[in-house]
Amino acid sequence: MSAFSFEVSHTCGRARRGRLRTPHGEVDTPAFMPVGTLGPIKGVTPDQLAATGTQIQLANTYHLMLRPGERVVADLGGLQRMTGWRRPMLTDSGGYQVFSLATLRKISDEGVDFRSHIDGAAVSLTPERSIEIQNALGADIIMPLDECPGLPAPDEVVSAAVERTIRWAQRCRDAHRRDDQALYGIVQGGLNPDLRRRCLSALAPLGFDGFSIGGLAVGESPPEMWRLLDQFANELPADRPRYVMGIGTPADLLHAVDAGVDQFDCVLPTRNGRKGYAFTWNGVLRLRNAAHRADLSPIDAACGCLCCRGFSRGYLRHLLSVGEVLGGTLISLHNLHFYQDFTRSMREAIECGQWGAFRDRTLPRVTAVSTTEPDEAAAASPIEE
Repeated sequence: MSAFSFEVSHTCGRARRGRLRTPHGEVDTPAFMPVGTLGPIKGVTPDQLAATGTQIQLANTYHLMLRPGERVVADLGGLQRMTGWRRPMLTDSGGYQVFSLATLRKISDEGVDFRSHIDGAAVSLTPERSIEIQNALGADIIMPLDECPGLPAPDEVVSAAVERTIRWAQRCRDAHRRDDQALYGIVQGGLNPDLRRRCLSALAPLGFDGFSIGGLAVGESPPEMWRLLDQFANELPADRPRYVMGIGTPADLLHAVDAGVDQFDCVLPTRNGRKGYAFTWNGVLRLRNAAHRADLSPIDAACGCLCCRGFSRGYLRHLLSVGEVLGGTLISLHNLHFYQDFTRSMREAIECGQWGAFRDRTLPRVTAVSTTEPDEAAAASPIEE
């Protein structure tokens, strides 16, 4: 029996309810994967992460290559043993850093040459090297190196990235050495469905264990992203897991699942949690705002997370105001719990044949913002998780 398998148990419209089986356990889909750039989810223990309902997390190949190095991770027993997270993990390829660290890299057909953001040292990442690193890290699911152009971009730029991604995918497939790790293909093509189809048609015969849509949330507007997903996501092979990389607002997840997607990851729950943004079923709560200074209520009275069971909005605001790391940890735990509750509710709606009604009543609620006072922006960083 294969170490990795996937099955769809329910559908409602294009939305799918399924289950991944990996060497480190099962994952119910649709599944949200928190991001642990250097292995752990920042400020959160493995037991705390499991208590949020998380079943799978992501780690970053580029960053782990630099620190502590893949050989050290392997010597420490692989990612799961090193981090204490004994459940499924996925590693990306370093391809996102081709976009996010564009000022520190040069790209060619051979691969990518970086200047380390830590000390400026020269670092080379080829398709073969990316797979070698990920084989050593030992995650259950790994990704091929791809070229991720920022948007907007001319079709000729996106087309060139598609062709390079296809060539690199074949090299990654040939370099892969472990049959206990699933290797997904990454479909590039920007906002052009025809370029996406060109990429998919070339990747499909290579026998990838799953397929992902890369190159979104890289400069386009949310409606443009949602439109592309609506036009294309359901064309990915129906018998393999479908993964959209790097998207993560609740509205994004609703649109992705509606288009037939099974997996997604994003830094938002933890990065924005550390900045004082709490996700709720009634929109985003900005806890740095003065309105919460003496507020005795929890983030969400109906939430069963550690944060909401024991801590007030006023206390959380105090922790944020004085730079106490506990504040970011507590809000991150709440956000992770919310995201897992959110995806569990999506799975239940699909199982019950009520997906459309759930989508329509939920979308307006989760896109709301609870206060409009000025506060600190949660700007994205190419380095920070």
